[in-house]
Amino acid sequence: MNGHTTELVVFALLFLVVSAMGFVAARWRRPKDIESLHEWGLGGRNFGSWITWFLVGGDLYTAYTFVAVPALVFSSGAIGFYALPYTVVVYPLVFLVLARMWSISHVHGFVTPADFVRARFGSPALALAIAVTGLVATMPYIALQLVGIEAVLKTMGITGHLPIIIAFAILAAYTYQSGLRAPALIAFVKDTLIYIVILAAVIYIPAKLGGWGSVFDAAAAKFAKTPAPADGITLTSANQFQYITLALGSALALFLYPHSLTGVLASKNRGVIKRNMAALPAYSFLLGLIALLGFMAIAAGTKPVMGANGKADPNTIVPALFDQMFPDWFAGVAYAAVGIGALVPAAIMSIAAANLFTRNIYREYLNKDASDAQEAKVSKLVSLVVKVGAVLCILLLDPQFSIDLQLIGGVIILQTLPSVALGLYTRWFHKGGLIAGWALGLLSGMWMLYLIPNPANGKAHFGGSAFALSNFGFDTKATLYAGFLALIVNLVVAVLGTLLFRALKVADGEDSTKQDEYFADEGDPRVKEMDLTGSH
Repeated sequence: MNGHTTELVVFALLFLVVSAMGFVAARWRRPKDIESLHEWGLGGRNFGSWITWFLVGGDLYTAYTFVAVPALVFSSGAIGFYALPYTVVVYPLVFLVLARMWSISHVHGFVTPADFVRARFGSPALALAIAVTGLVATMPYIALQLVGIEAVLKTMGITGHLPIIIAFAILAAYTYQSGLRAPALIAFVKDTLIYIVILAAVIYIPAKLGGWGSVFDAAAAKFAKTPAPADGITLTSANQFQYITLALGSALALFLYPHSLTGVLASKNRGVIKRNMAALPAYSFLLGLIALLGFMAIAAGTKPVMGANGKADPNTIVPALFDQMFPDWFAGVAYAAVGIGALVPAAIMSIAAANLFTRNIYREYLNKDASDAQEAKVSKLVSLVVKVGAVLCILLLDPQFSIDLQLIGGVIILQTLPSVALGLYTRWFHKGGLIAGWALGLLSGMWMLYLIPNPANGKAHFGGSAFALSNFGFDTKATLYAGFLALIVNLVVAVLGTLLFRALKVADGEDSTKQDEYFADEGDPRVKEMDLTGSH
């Protein structure tokens, strides 16, 4: 740890402060009884515009943003900027969808997207499929946050899996006690630190490197020397389709994640959601600046930290850049921003995953008469188990780029789009068609991911999400996002399956929702007078 004492002290102090806030959050806006999913898992469904903005922003812009995107830009160039258009595109796409989801969830007391699917299509099997998919997709996303903390500590000379254990212990303790209130309170500090660090970085670092012209010239020179056809500071014919489908597929997937909907359902009314969907693109500006850290690292000659296996760890490129360019005390602040940027979303994700298990597996199949207190207790315990699963993702998958974890999760969660997103607008799909589409979409997605190699680390399978069209016999080097192709398979099968089941007159599930309730607003008496204890 020689040479990193100041950084470690500053990092540890800020980390301890926000961890303490996580425990204090149990008394913030404290209800008479926190022992229910509506209080523990959704913060009482009473967050206003500012809290929701920080909560959802802290939920969506994570350690993945800080660590993985610049690492991809550093290694591959322009393709890493796919994260910028997808966060611009996503908000108009989900503006009306999320308002509808909030309304029907408030009217019926839904806590998870699988709750909605269960009621909308009258199918416990389909709801179970959606719940399990959400759980599996969330595991690698939580793992990604732990990778961010590990990268920071590794840069300060702390190696091994101790960082993961520390992160697990902190997350486990304060999410168990405080529920969603903890990340909601911490998000204020997290976003403030991130804005300070990034604005300082984009002004201070280029100035030390000779200006932005020098930064881009250095990046262009690096990529010109590599034999890879798909890297560079601009897109090439080999990666343009990958860029487009990756941006669109990621946009479609973002608010299908259980944790994204958890932040939305915690809002107190539709107006809060609408204002947030209009204001959240401000984070996209910040995301573009964060991605540029990858080019700055090239210009600064930054080298990633060497791992225990003797190979460079690309996830450490941003912490290493901060260590190289900032004074020690400010580097400690920057490290804390990354670390806290991992704690907030990881907490929300584990809560959302736990709610899925409790509502759609425990209550549906194990204890139909579970009380609110029993649900809350089970959800707390499962939130701990989910974090263990995330740790296993790190230990077993060991990805070359941490972004692969999120991309794999994206391929999985995209398969819930027909049931969750399209289900808000139409009841046309048959439950059997949706189940068949979900199953074949997942199988095709996993098959494509299996076929994707990663020459950088010698992996023959699961090396990324860029599926080569040459696998279909086309004479081209072009690639597409595997999740996008899997979603097409899903939709085609769901449509054909629905037509088949309708032709065979197979009985469909009963819709226990009412169309006019989708538009219930804060002025609707059903929203004010609803009973939050019922799930269906």
